Amino acid sequence: MTRALIIDDEAPARADLRAMLAAHPEIKLVGEAATVKSARTLLAHTPCELVFLDIALIGGSGFDLVPCVRPDARIIFVTAHNEHALRAFEVNALDYLLKPVKAGRLAAALARIARPAPAAEPATPALRSDDIVHLHSAGQARFAPVADLCVIEAQENYSLVHLADRTSFLVRRTLKTWEEILPAAQFLRVHRTGIVNLARVTGYRRDASRALTLQVQHVAEPVAVGRLFWPELKTRLPGAAAGE
Repeated sequence: MTRALIIDDEAPARADLRAMLAAHPEIKLVGEAATVKSARTLLAHTPCELVFLDIALIGGSGFDLVPCVRPDARIIFVTAHNEHALRAFEVNALDYLLKPVKAGRLAAALARIARPAPAAEPATPALRSDDIVHLHSAGQARFAPVADLCVIEAQENYSLVHLADRTSFLVRRTLKTWEEILPAAQFLRVHRTGIVNLARVTGYRRDASRALTLQVQHVAEPVAVGRLFWPELKTRLPGAAAGE
């Protein structure tokens, strides 16, 4: 039996989904919420394995609630047609339902989430600079605009993502994969262990040994630049070529 929550600020939408779920006895509805505030309380106190999460909610966005969902629970997003939201789901291989929800589409979504989650990171299409990326690890998850990724550091088969809000997020994605999917006009590998968002670079310096580092907005530690990466980097930084 899969315990499920419905979080949606529209009472008719909740009623429709509740009625359709009655055709799926393997799903047990254990709670509903209509606002971000009540949803946080519900998620904190109600064990569940599945959450139907609306995007537009009273008091905020469904995206704001993603960190509140238990790590082992699956999410099916529910949304009215919105191109930007749909793009976020599609590029991150997440399931979603468009309102008004159709019984057949609900059944397909339930069949999909019933399958075990893949052990490896699923393939991700190339990202655009205006996309939203889903960051998730064993104990946490959130959405972040691609533009808010400041620095990405290699951590063996993982990577540590430094965000514009000064938080860091460890995800199971290699630096090579990030390099393949991030927009090349905005992001550049500057070291075998690091990728930077060029729009967030505020300066660079050399120490006495001529080792080069970058200063990046909202990231406390300077980012090392590898000697082999400097020729391309200096053509992408305003004034760098003239300063050499």
